[in-house]
Amino acid sequence: MSSNYSRLNGTHINWNRTGEGKPLLFLHGWGSNCQSFYPVLKKLETVRSCYLPDFPGFGNSEAPSKPWTVSDFADIIEKFIEKHLPEGSFDILAHSFGARVAIKLLNRPALSERIDKVIFTGAAGLKPKRSLSFYIRKYTAILLKMPFLLLPKMLREKGLHWLRNTSLWKKLGSSDYQKLGGVMRQTFIHVVSEHQEKELSNIPHEILLLWGKNDTATPPEQGERMNSILKHSAFVPIEHAGHYAFIDKPAQFAAIAIAYLEPDV
Repeated sequence: MSSNYSRLNGTHINWNRTGEGKPLLFLHGWGSNCQSFYPVLKKLETVRSCYLPDFPGFGNSEAPSKPWTVSDFADIIEKFIEKHLPEGSFDILAHSFGARVAIKLLNRPALSERIDKVIFTGAAGLKPKRSLSFYIRKYTAILLKMPFLLLPKMLREKGLHWLRNTSLWKKLGSSDYQKLGGVMRQTFIHVVSEHQEKELSNIPHEILLLWGKNDTATPPEQGERMNSILKHSAFVPIEHAGHYAFIDKPAQFAAIAIAYLEPDV
């Protein structure tokens, strides 16, 4: 496998390539990197030329210089495609956050024409169903911030900085949020605040939804909802697998993926 660095949109990106044949672009999940796909790579590289970039801020890629939105991540992956994937059609395998980025790419007409088959696994992008405890944490956080918002700007920023470093505030955030700092924390807020139901409904492509039946990060219910929104899709649950179905059940995942990508194999 070749490991490479490219400077795209002013950001250094790490990426790997292996295999031969039609290009298959791998888009990893939040808090992960391209190495998460390695358990299925040995199988998939037999039928595809595999391209695996690390998103900015993850793996060995440089972090953004300012908070990004999902569209910013899509912009840099579009640049990556233009620079490194050969001309012609290519396929996509996207996990979790990577599916958010793929949804953006599939809604860009000029690029969308080049995309052929698509696999989403544990895909994010839909507005999740929230528990009572989520809303308790959310409105507690709002109440805690309110007194500081009444202060002059300089005092307000100092007060909010102090609040964000208290143990109570840290308990209110998700585990992903708590692990982050700086631009990636604000980037995370931008990402999870965006819901992509309308963009999903515009996608004309055939999409295979491979889902771990024990996924708690993006439960199967979300996959079934996504299947109902997409025009051409199939939802396939994988037994005894969680959010990383391609790690929990790599042989089964790869077999289904290859049967979809190469139906005559």
